[in-house]
Amino acid sequence: MKTITGNTEAEIVEKRSKFISNLYYVETVEQAENKLKEIKKRYNDARHNCFAYRVCEKNTIVERASDDGEPSGTAGKPILEVISGSGIHNIVVVVTRYFGGTLLGTGGLVRAYTDATRAGIENSDIVEKIPGRRVDIAMDYTDLGKLQYMLAQNEVLTEDTEYTDKVIIHALFPESDKEKLKKKITEATSGRVMTQEGEEVYFGTVDGEVIVF
Repeated sequence: MKTITGNTEAEIVEKRSKFISNLYYVETVEQAENKLKEIKKRYNDARHNCFAYRVCEKNTIVERASDDGEPSGTAGKPILEVISGSGIHNIVVVVTRYFGGTLLGTGGLVRAYTDATRAGIENSDIVEKIPGRRVDIAMDYTDLGKLQYMLAQNEVLTEDTEYTDKVIIHALFPESDKEKLKKKITEATSGRVMTQEGEEVYFGTVDGEVIVF
């Protein structure tokens, strides 16, 4: 599942009308609706605050779009189509329009709202959310090098490492590979290294940085 990290803003101008897109990562429909209220309050002097969101909540995809006074189908639907076409979930996009005095026509509006949404997505950091679990790997110092090599070979992401009388690596295992990785650790260290499962999470990377949702 792809999503964005943080918030993003972009702006385009079409025949003197200004289109400002604001993109937010959200986890629930309630969060999406709250973001809409925030944007409408921030840009309360604008003629239109058109939007769409796509949220995966309790394994169900919820989509909503609004033209907010623009001709039917010229704003909310194009925004949602860009979101859907990008494959991004858990996102709300609001495109605010300040009228520049020249009518754009239905085709011009569709292009403008589409382009504003695309510009916002292009400015965003997009991450592939991987369902997984936090796993603590405890070991003696003699096994550290072997474990680090094995984790690197299997592209396992880690959050941090504790160094005390033992070493504890706080790792992130994809749910699909969890049992296989635990078995590899046991075999590589002849059962000397212990693993303890933690909470279920979604995780990914952006520019080499580990992101946990």
